[in-house]
Amino acid sequence: MSGNSFQERVWQWIAACFPPQAHADVKERTHRFLEEALELAQANGCSRQDAQDLVDYVYGRAPGELAQETGGTLVTLAALCNANGIDMEEAGQRELDRNWARIDRIRAKQAARPQGSALPQ
Repeated sequence: MSGNSFQERVWQWIAACFPPQAHADVKERTHRFLEEALELAQANGCSRQDAQDLVDYVYGRAPGELAQETGGTLVTLAALCNANGIDMEEAGQRELDRNWARIDRIRAKQAARPQGSALPQ
């Protein structure tokens, strides 16, 4: 990560907000990413059925390579933001600023979830 990139600033917030075991919990980070991706799709008008059909399609294929799929995720997010007239970096920074202001609330929400899952208890 370079100097003060957005990714580095997010890491600084994660380190300040969560205990060390949550920083690198790949399963939990994956679940949280999927939850946010589904919320974005829902907010953009994607139906539950379309989401389920895509889950079935994706899981019907062999897993991809992690770095390539990460790049694909970033490219398609940028394209989606372009289509919706959203400045992706501005939206990300605004959410990060909001998260810094809500650390106690976020910690409480995270503590109420089963470990390693984005689902509430």
